[in-house]
Amino acid sequence: MKRRSLDPETPSDSAETSLCEALLGLSSVEEMRAFLHDLCTPAEIEVMVDRWRVVPHLLEGRSYREIHERTAVSITTIGRVARYLNQGNGGYMAAAARRNLGGDA
Repeated sequence: MKRRSLDPETPSDSAETSLCEALLGLSSVEEMRAFLHDLCTPAEIEVMVDRWRVVPHLLEGRSYREIHERTAVSITTIGRVARYLNQGNGGYMAAAARRNLGGDA
């Protein structure tokens, strides 16, 4: 991720908090979809969808190869998601638990 050479008026942590609050303030799938399509490029949305798509398969204990065959998501991306499921900040697990996805989530 590029870092700007000039200091922004709003500190990164404050802007990140504001973004999180905006996301939490949306009340429907339609509102969230509209916001994401305004905020992100199609490629950015595709990357996030691919990452989320593999979560239930990983939680069910499927092999990377099987997940790739079922989803067409790259082995590299599958490995990245697996790493964050196991060693990340708990975001994937919290979201998966809320959605009752796979495994012990």
